[in-house]
Amino acid sequence: MGNGAAHLLLLLVLCYGVTMAVGLYREEKEDWRGDRDETHIDREEEWLLLQDSKPVVKTDAGEMRVLRNYGGRIIDRPMHIGFITMEPRTLFVPQYIDSSLILFIRTVEIYKHFLSTLQGFITKSLKEIALGEAKVGLIYKDELAERRLKIGDIYRIPAGSAFYLMNAEEGQRLNIICSIDPSESLGLGFFQSFYIGGGTYPTSILAGFELETLSTAFNVTTDEVTEIMTRQHEGPIVFVGDSRAPRPSLWTKFLQLKEQDRLQHLKRMVKFQQQPSQGEEQRTWSWRKLLISIFGQENKKKGEKVGKSPDSYNIYDRRPDFRNNYGWSTALDESDYQPLKYSGIGVYLVNLTAGSMLAPHVNPTATEYGIVLRGSGRIQIVFPNGTQAMDAIVKEGDAFWVPRYFPFCQIAARSGPFEFFGFTTSARENRPQFLVGANSILQTLRSPVLAAAFGVSEDRINRVIKAQREAVILPSASAAPPDEEEGVAKFERVQKVIKSFGNEVIMGFD
Repeated sequence: MGNGAAHLLLLLVLCYGVTMAVGLYREEKEDWRGDRDETHIDREEEWLLLQDSKPVVKTDAGEMRVLRNYGGRIIDRPMHIGFITMEPRTLFVPQYIDSSLILFIRTVEIYKHFLSTLQGFITKSLKEIALGEAKVGLIYKDELAERRLKIGDIYRIPAGSAFYLMNAEEGQRLNIICSIDPSESLGLGFFQSFYIGGGTYPTSILAGFELETLSTAFNVTTDEVTEIMTRQHEGPIVFVGDSRAPRPSLWTKFLQLKEQDRLQHLKRMVKFQQQPSQGEEQRTWSWRKLLISIFGQENKKKGEKVGKSPDSYNIYDRRPDFRNNYGWSTALDESDYQPLKYSGIGVYLVNLTAGSMLAPHVNPTATEYGIVLRGSGRIQIVFPNGTQAMDAIVKEGDAFWVPRYFPFCQIAARSGPFEFFGFTTSARENRPQFLVGANSILQTLRSPVLAAAFGVSEDRINRVIKAQREAVILPSASAAPPDEEEGVAKFERVQKVIKSFGNEVIMGFD
């Protein structure tokens, strides 16, 4: 009986051990894959793609969609990715949010009816055509800073700083990508906007105060307060001075006034004194400076710098950090653009030629987020235990993320170049460790050590790791030049595209 009881006890212990082992394995797997909604994943192996974007703003004048990273314990720092689209002559109304943003001006689409104005520029380089500008206004150190942003520009908006965005050009639609850092957020969704301008939709934060309070604060009547707090109902992105607007908005009417009349209206909205005290200046900074910027300074010369805020940084103007026959890559850190230091976020841009590969590598200091700007390719990511985490085909507009320490590579499709832009969760210089190639850590390690580790001879390991003469961006079998017939076909396709030029121009990519 004693032996039987002992055997039974041993059996129970073994069953418990197996149960715990399976549970720990499942928990570890879930930790690697993060907390995510399985219904939003098309395939099990694509969990490192950011999918199912959610609209947070949508009006006739534009929209903002957000891809949320649900993450999990493997994420060193969560980040969401936002996509902003603004129609011609539109305004993203003044607001501040509980998350910091880094804006990237992606593309500008030129409407067909506007192309007629470009006929005289056809022989010029696209970079010489003065198109593709957005305007951002930001309160920086209690002063208004205005910047005009063009394709490729990077600009940071700190959490809690009042700002607005404007697409003031005729005939162009702006597309903006932004990182959303929720580290300072209230946890009320993707991020929380506090709209300064507004009415019934969106509701201005000022509307929460009693009418008498606002009347006293503005030094106007309650009727005047009621008018400015109830007229706007077109949404957070509105048309300004455009016939497509449903009806003239408060912003449109202001812009249609003469400059002196605009200032007179502003003086009624804000207690505007010639020499305000420091305290009064602090209390009125957001309304006075933002509104004067929008409605009183539209006649400023194009490109004129206003305010003390740091300038933007154009990633396309920067010489690539690495370039060879198979592509190039550029990375920005805090030493290149100081505002990145305050967000603790880096920026990168990679362009691969058809069929080439960004060699397998690992980021030891940061999680990486990427957005495909053009072309298509393949992303392969590996778990710490050497199994495959994801092998997915991605195309323009797709977003992905790579956890810190996870090995990965990107491979361009045979059909054409593959370009992707993204953010990293560290503003310090990112030193990726390449696992394959002429500059790989395998080449740096001693061959006897590697031979023993892989269980092969030194000659064998040396032949393998030294066979690749290229570094960082590698050729592949599919990267061979096209044959003559394929080359002729490609030339004919290019001619056809040139002849059909007219629907839109997407600028900023070489």
